[in-house]
Amino acid sequence: MKKAVVLGAGMVGAVIARDLIDHGGFDVTIADLRDAALGAARRRCGDGLHTVVADLADPEVVTRTVASADIVLGALASRHGYAVLRAVIEAGKDYCDISFMPEDASDLDDLARQSGVTAVVDCGVAPGMTNMLAARGAAALERAESIDLYVGGLPAERRWPFEYKAGFAPHDVIEEYTRPARLVEGGRVVVREALSEPELVEFDGVGTLEAFNTDGLRSLVRTLDVPFMREKTLRYPGHIELMRVFRATGLFSEEPVDVGGGQMVRPRDLLAAVLFPRWTFAEGEGDLTVFRATVRGVDGGRPVELGWDMLDRYDPATATTSMARTTAFPCAIVARMIADGTFREPGVHAPERLGASETLTNRVLEELERRGVVYTARCSP
Repeated sequence: MKKAVVLGAGMVGAVIARDLIDHGGFDVTIADLRDAALGAARRRCGDGLHTVVADLADPEVVTRTVASADIVLGALASRHGYAVLRAVIEAGKDYCDISFMPEDASDLDDLARQSGVTAVVDCGVAPGMTNMLAARGAAALERAESIDLYVGGLPAERRWPFEYKAGFAPHDVIEEYTRPARLVEGGRVVVREALSEPELVEFDGVGTLEAFNTDGLRSLVRTLDVPFMREKTLRYPGHIELMRVFRATGLFSEEPVDVGGGQMVRPRDLLAAVLFPRWTFAEGEGDLTVFRATVRGVDGGRPVELGWDMLDRYDPATATTSMARTTAFPCAIVARMIADGTFREPGVHAPERLGASETLTNRVLEELERRGVVYTARCSP
């Protein structure tokens, strides 16, 4: 039986581990520094899970933790993503990761090739399925002219004042509100402020949501030759304005300020302390994930629009949030494809590398549907 090591026992990491156990073929270990997170993972996964207490912020600890693995899966916060990716590659282990790392993972491509390691990064829902389906749509057309991506994770019930809760690491949510967004316009990469260009969009089963620019295209800005591309995050109406006020006030800043008597505090740390507990889902609280990818272009000399829609909700049977499901499952599925040799290509790859293949994309979509996450295809001239 192959050995899988999951790095990070948060909401997503625990679901990745459970998926690997449920679908067989792996002896699974999950590693984290937090006893509480490891305990929650054990309760979710049962006796089939091994746990290891490990400080994964230390690359040497990562190296020791993955030493016996056949495949490694990463479910850590973005600030650890790049260093962990390097450590896993240097250990010679294949890897599939969901980290929203600010660094360019492709900088480690040569190292992965030299080490014979196949690594797929950004392999969640967004980034992840956004990349894969954007590439699949572009490859299916004679010429792709535009790609529009909309994704959001939301509480099923709107509650004042935030009308939002975080389905993944709250620190990474703030990255969506602060990190400059790269878009492609007229074949050129342009940069827009995060939270910019808000618009209202209608979604069946949900209603009206507001969308704003985020840096979700990531590798797509260089891997796809499409003249117009953008990715927007979805929230309930009103959330954008509140986050803009927080940002304008300086609450997202990481620069320490003197709060009196020479006591220095980073505003973002203070915000995290008071805000994140209010953004945490209560046990059994429902959430939903909304997804829309649209690729427009020309095929056979006529205009064509291809697209995929997905609406997923909290699963009460397994007490699993939708964001955890829709993020964890693609990572677990692609990791299995790496481990069984279905996708074996040394280097660091973004999910669009799989999206270029209809066969690989269909397998991912079929496996997701088996797990109850359904991406419905659209096609119209």
